[in-house]
Amino acid sequence: MSTATVTALDNKPSLKTAQLNAIHRMLSLNNDTHGISSSGTTSSAAGAGAGISPSIMYNDTPAGTSYNQWKILIYDVPCRSIISPLLSVSQLRARGVTLHLLIGTEREAIPDVPAVYFVKPTRENLKMIAQDCAKRLYSKVHINFATKLDRSLMEEFGKLVVQNGCLDMIASLHDQYLDFVCLERNLFSLCNQKDSYALMNRSGVTDVDMDKYLSDVAYGLLSVVGTSGSVPVIRCAKGGAPEMVARKLNKLIAEHPSTTSTSHKMQHNRPLFVILDRNMDLITPIQHSSTYQALIDDLLLHRANRVEFTTKSEGNKRPQLKKFDLDADQDPFYSRHKFKPFPEAIESNGLELQDVTTRETAIRSKTVAGGGGDDAAAGSYQGDSFTGATSATDLASAVDSLPKLLERKKQLEMHTSILQAVMNEVAARDVPQFFELESALASGQYKNDSAKAKSQVMALVTDTSKGNVEDKIRLVIVFCLATTAPGSDVSEVVQAMANALENQGSNGSGKAADSQGVLSKEDRAKLDMGLKAIEYLKKLRSMQMIPTNISDAEDYGSKSSGNADLLSGFMARATNQATGLLAKATEKVSSMLGKIVKHHSTRVVENLCEMRPNTEDDEYLYLDPKVKGDVDIKAVRQMTRAPYREVITFMIGGGCYAEYQNLQMIANERRSVTYGSTELLSPCEFLSQLGKLS
Repeated sequence: MSTATVTALDNKPSLKTAQLNAIHRMLSLNNDTHGISSSGTTSSAAGAGAGISPSIMYNDTPAGTSYNQWKILIYDVPCRSIISPLLSVSQLRARGVTLHLLIGTEREAIPDVPAVYFVKPTRENLKMIAQDCAKRLYSKVHINFATKLDRSLMEEFGKLVVQNGCLDMIASLHDQYLDFVCLERNLFSLCNQKDSYALMNRSGVTDVDMDKYLSDVAYGLLSVVGTSGSVPVIRCAKGGAPEMVARKLNKLIAEHPSTTSTSHKMQHNRPLFVILDRNMDLITPIQHSSTYQALIDDLLLHRANRVEFTTKSEGNKRPQLKKFDLDADQDPFYSRHKFKPFPEAIESNGLELQDVTTRETAIRSKTVAGGGGDDAAAGSYQGDSFTGATSATDLASAVDSLPKLLERKKQLEMHTSILQAVMNEVAARDVPQFFELESALASGQYKNDSAKAKSQVMALVTDTSKGNVEDKIRLVIVFCLATTAPGSDVSEVVQAMANALENQGSNGSGKAADSQGVLSKEDRAKLDMGLKAIEYLKKLRSMQMIPTNISDAEDYGSKSSGNADLLSGFMARATNQATGLLAKATEKVSSMLGKIVKHHSTRVVENLCEMRPNTEDDEYLYLDPKVKGDVDIKAVRQMTRAPYREVITFMIGGGCYAEYQNLQMIANERRSVTYGSTELLSPCEFLSQLGKLS
């Protein structure tokens, strides 16, 4: 591969950047000629092709100018979820958006300002837009649909507008194909796909309902492909939901060639689009994790890049609610440490915060020594503290760097608060013990000794000082799915866990006991739900409808042999760190520094990328939107195939941060891996869906 090709591919915008560019064009009233490139020229097409940051392309144009006029943004709830992770209120205002309102709310007339509508193409939304046009609430309306507007609905809308005599109000109408939520550069989920696993696997679901649901999923993936701008090669397992979605997507791409006609597509090195089924790996979304981002999602309230938790401060009896917005693409600390083991994140936070504080103190002391402001400059000429131009320049440079330093300190202090909240949960629930045992079970360490596995699980789930109700249920589920223990053993463990909870309660529930036993109503509801989930999985297991996913551990990251030295180093430095978190519970996190194994989806995608024989590369369907009919994989294997430099992995039935992180193990400087799912679920949310299926 030539150097020029490598450079061009590296410059291709990420999925998030491409979606953000499309949102910027939409807010520019779909005028493609006003983007500001890095050289100052007005060419958005050139900017998009070169992978230039949207902030450089668009934000340099002042709001209120002819290229960035004032406007109102009107969206529905799904489209609000698309924009929220991409643009803050201040960034929207910089794009000329004075108001952003939900389409269903009552809105006053502002006849001198144009309105940009960004909505799903539903009959209800079209009716409200037609009513707004009839009332002439705004000067003009620019209508943007998140996905394709069906012809029948378009005809209905046209009749409404003509009947109301307001056709002149509509300045433009576009299908944007942006029907997905991009949370990070390489992470997305579809819009409005709630309870996706329960919906697909519940008893009584009809073929019509399933076909409609999978069609919606395929249309969402068409938006992903259209935004990425390249026609992919689609791979999936034969049969079931993945094949149905893959064939629908393959057909949609072939029928909508314009969705991928962008200037930056590289057809000589096309993306690989892998579609997987959640049923192939039910362990990953349910087991405990050890990394910073995954623990945030597991232990705290985390939704759409916003984390919430309560804290108790000394002298204040009322807990305080804290909310923080996380941005892994703009926050250097989070970007570096979101995939790192939790103890490493704690240590780095303490060291970096200490460094920033030291530098801040040094800058402020220089400023004070120089008299500050104009006096400092005068002093440099009078031989006060600064005797030369170089010293004055150094002082000015230091003062100029202070705002950025304070911003970095603010971010680190935010992470200190989040780390503290996570540590409180980790310590209270003994999360590392659950993580360690579940990892051992899932990696096959007990595959030849199910009796020992049963004994270890039994001891932990009956110890009421360890974990809460959901922690114990999740461990039992991993035991059920990851071992070949007989069903009677699973039932025995479940019964012992239930008896222990009924007799002694749950650790740290903080709820008043109800009249039945000592479990609170909330914990009792969680136990009942968990028992239903276990029964459902036992039924599938007995029918051999789910794989056990037992695999040998593959070393990645920290080696177990180095754990003791690394932990002792943490303990020695804990008292000196600015955070001081490890001094609280260092003995509880040692097991979080062990081996990381490749999960099922990671192994599958790696086999497909490396084109390994006698693996999924031989078995999976190979669909190419540029070719009519199925492609013979045997014939393809005889050909010389270029390595895949861009991979999109999509999980039907819900995904999780642990799986997203694990897939990045096979990403490198020559291959990017983007992860998407019908919805992103925390382990407890997925557990809740399993409980609905019994």
